[in-house]
Amino acid sequence: MKTWAIILFFIFITAVQSYSQEMVSIGNLRTSYLIKGLKNRKSNEPIVIFESGLGMGRDNFSVLFPKLMNDIPYFCYDRNGLGSSEPDLSLKSDNDVVTKLHLILYTLNIKPPYILVGHSLGGALTRLFAAKYSNEVAGLILIDPTDFMLTKKEDAVATKTSNSQIGYQQLWIKMLSDMISDKNLSYGARLEMKRELAISENQFFKEYSNLPPLNNIPITVFIAYNRPIERYEKEMNAKLGINGRFWFDAFDNLRIKHYADLIKQNDNCELILLPGYSHGIHQQDPDKVGKSINNLFKKITKSDQLN
Repeated sequence: MKTWAIILFFIFITAVQSYSQEMVSIGNLRTSYLIKGLKNRKSNEPIVIFESGLGMGRDNFSVLFPKLMNDIPYFCYDRNGLGSSEPDLSLKSDNDVVTKLHLILYTLNIKPPYILVGHSLGGALTRLFAAKYSNEVAGLILIDPTDFMLTKKEDAVATKTSNSQIGYQQLWIKMLSDMISDKNLSYGARLEMKRELAISENQFFKEYSNLPPLNNIPITVFIAYNRPIERYEKEMNAKLGINGRFWFDAFDNLRIKHYADLIKQNDNCELILLPGYSHGIHQQDPDKVGKSINNLFKKITKSDQLN
C-alpha cells in the first residue's frame, strides 16, 4: 500500500462508465472531450465546464451526467496526457493548464458564460480560471476542493496542535513524489504530479497566493470531513507521524474556514458540510451534487432573463 493512498481527499479512484469521445487539436496535440447540448444552447445561456482532480480523467464525472437536467449544456475533457488526450510537455504550471482549457473552449466556439465544476485539485484550477477570466465565469461548484489557501504558518500550527510530525504541505510533497515513482499509474497522471511537484516544492500553491477577489457570483462548496479512518490507514499514519483524527480535524477545520471566507462576500452562496462522506462526494452522492448543479444553472439562467 503506497503512502499516498491514506489521504483520500487528494485522489479518488473508482470504476466508471465510459462515454464516447471527440477530439480537438491544439498545437498538433489532441485533447479528448465530451460535449452535450451545444447545438441547442440558447444565447447567453451558461454551459457547465467540468474540471477533474489530480490524475483523473473526465470519466470521473460520468456518474453526474445522468443527474443533470436534459437542457443543461456541458463540457468535460481529459487534461494533459490523461484518458485519450496526448501529453503536452509545454504545460509547466497550473496557469498553463487553465490557459489551455480556455484555448480549447475558444477553438470549439464554446462561448461564456461558464459554470465551473471542479473536484479536488480541479477546485483549485477553477478558482484560478475564475481569476484569469473573471468576466466569463457565472458560477462555481467546488467538490471537496484542495486547500490551496493553507499558509505555511497555519500548516505548522495545525501540525503542532494535532501532536503530529508531518503537516499537510509536507505530506503533499511526499505524496506527489511517491506517486511519480509508482509505475502502476498512467504516464499522464504522473506527468500531472511532476508538474504539481515542480511548482510546489519552493512554495505551496505559489500561483494562487495573490489572486484577486471573486466577482459576486454564486458559489457552492461541498466539503467532506470526519470520515472513517480505516485500519490500514491507522498503520500508515503511525509510520508518517500523523496523529489520526486530531490531524484530520485540524486540517479539515482550516479548509472549512478558508472556503467559508472565500465565499462570504458573495450572494447566493452555499457551504455544504458532509460529515462521514468520502473525498469523492459526487461518486458517493451524485443526486446531491447533480441537484446543486441544476439549481445553480436555473438560478443563473433566471437571473440573466430578469436582467
